[in-house]
Amino acid sequence: MITLKNVILRRSAKVLLDGATVTLNPGEKVGLVGRNGAGKSTLFALLNGTLHEDGGDFSVPKHWRMAQVAQNMPETEESATDFVVGGDTRLTELRESLAAIEAAYTANPDDADIGMELAHAYTDLADAGEHDAVPRAQALILGLGFKSHELDEPVNSFSGGWRMRLQLARALMCPSDLLLLDEPTNHLDLDALVWLEAWLQKYPGTMIVISHDREFLDAVTDVTLHIANAQLTRYGGNYSKFEDMRALQMEQQQVAFSKQQDKIAHLQKFIDRFKAKASKAKQAQSRVKALERMEKVAPLLAEADFTFEFKEPGNIPNPMLSISNASFGYEIENEAPKTILRGVSRSVLAGQRIGILGANGQGKSTLVKTIAREMGALAGQVTEGKGLNIGYFAQQELDVLRPQDTPLEHMVRMARELGSSVKEATGEQALRGFLGSFNFSGDMVKQPVGTMSGGEKARLVLAMMVWQRPNLLLLDEPTNHLDLATREALAVALNEFEGTLMLVSHDRALLRSVCDEFWLVGRGVVGDFDGDLDDYQRYLLDEAKRLREEAKMATREAVSIAAAAAAAAPVAAPAAAQQRKQDAQERQQRSDQAKPIKREIAQIDERMAAAGTERTALEARLAQPLPPAEIAEAGKRLKALNHEIGRLEERWLALSDQLEALAA
Repeated sequence: MITLKNVILRRSAKVLLDGATVTLNPGEKVGLVGRNGAGKSTLFALLNGTLHEDGGDFSVPKHWRMAQVAQNMPETEESATDFVVGGDTRLTELRESLAAIEAAYTANPDDADIGMELAHAYTDLADAGEHDAVPRAQALILGLGFKSHELDEPVNSFSGGWRMRLQLARALMCPSDLLLLDEPTNHLDLDALVWLEAWLQKYPGTMIVISHDREFLDAVTDVTLHIANAQLTRYGGNYSKFEDMRALQMEQQQVAFSKQQDKIAHLQKFIDRFKAKASKAKQAQSRVKALERMEKVAPLLAEADFTFEFKEPGNIPNPMLSISNASFGYEIENEAPKTILRGVSRSVLAGQRIGILGANGQGKSTLVKTIAREMGALAGQVTEGKGLNIGYFAQQELDVLRPQDTPLEHMVRMARELGSSVKEATGEQALRGFLGSFNFSGDMVKQPVGTMSGGEKARLVLAMMVWQRPNLLLLDEPTNHLDLATREALAVALNEFEGTLMLVSHDRALLRSVCDEFWLVGRGVVGDFDGDLDDYQRYLLDEAKRLREEAKMATREAVSIAAAAAAAAPVAAPAAAQQRKQDAQERQQRSDQAKPIKREIAQIDERMAAAGTERTALEARLAQPLPPAEIAEAGKRLKALNHEIGRLEERWLALSDQLEALAA
């Protein structure tokens, strides 16, 4: 188990944990929650060994293997599959060990001790899952939203968000007793998030996860650890149960606080009355000490760093916009445009609250960017209502922010660009005051945006949107960097917003709380989704199952395509006898060329079947207790069979390509 007893943790002069005591049992799934800056990431640093406690006792079982997502952006030309397989540290160690032992065995084949080591190495490698490492890695990669043709693409060919998904897959690939996940859902779409939930629910070890996604926490955790006021408090149950218990606790604290204040006031009157009298001085001093000893119960405070609201729009056109037979996609220089969505015909009416759903890469952001005027439609028309005023939150905040500029400079520039179209005080002091309401106070208004945290950037984008008084909000993943309390503040503000809302988000709690209807973006079209988010989650799981079945079918077809192509009769009906004769000669020639290829394919099929049978028998044999010499011999034979099967598969594919070319 993991134990912290009276642990003190500091970062510079700030005390983040002060006398924290908690126990986490093996196999528990723990959600670590607390406000930004409370010390969640610092506690992770203690757990993974990069920080040490400044006081108290901390322990993790020494034999536990730990896995966590590396925060650095991977830079490598390795394929996605090889990169994720490398996350299996146990397998990597055993492969390196086997190579060294094999070299020693080759030099000294009669050394019984080396033979014993070799036998154990083969057994350990088989136990570690050498035979299915690649399929396991690829299942993780595909589950996190990659396409099958991307499995062998180099890591460096992917964008930053996709590389971080590979880091997540690499962490999941690592065999572990303790899994640490810090905001694992930030770079995921809803389809990948649903898959990750299902995977983590089956994870057998101890897991500690930091997340601001309440539904994700509810799905994968059974214990909640809350950091507040430099203390750790353990709650049995997921995040929703934690909220219920904490609300009850705080309500009781409020009652206790009120009663305590009455007691303090009574004691203080006693002190004030009697402290000047010498005969009562000792008694008065005891009351002073009683006051000092009395635990101060903090009054009930709002958890959110700030609350805000969208101002009432100046006007609300109806319809807000109309899309007629439009195609959306990307203009590519010197190439034909890449169309993502076709035949889009939709209307957005005043007051609608639309959640935009769709699997990764299907065009959600393309749709939003086109409506936001970031991109033009490739065909058709997008007609805006008179007076349409769009507030756009980009998926990547820096799409609309300048890293070198300060929050105040962003506000001043926006005010000048909008000019008289927004009736709002634009003096610097007024803008400073407005930014202060979004927690940009003092020197923060002069701090370059590029040095700010993701949550601070998100708050600035929200501030800029609120100031513009939009009547249509387009929000593309607005919660990625917001903590739970700020997400609640956003949900409240969106529910009070009197304009129209279009939202793309993997935060199901936000979608549930603010959206009345859903559009589904997929397979090149945009349509209504008749159902709720539970229905959509089932749709995603069914869709993933369908894609897996299609991939299996495609594999089976690839295996038989050569024979099918060779067996297919050529379609030809020339009028001239000469042409028929020539075609017959060509067919005969192709048939003659194909015969030895087919024979070799048949021989390979036969040999692969025999080798597969032998491999299965050897694996079963290695699972039984055997003398070291027999284990070594069986291990060597198993390795040779694996090499032979791999070589035969490559030859089979090459011959199949030849047959296909002949058939063509």
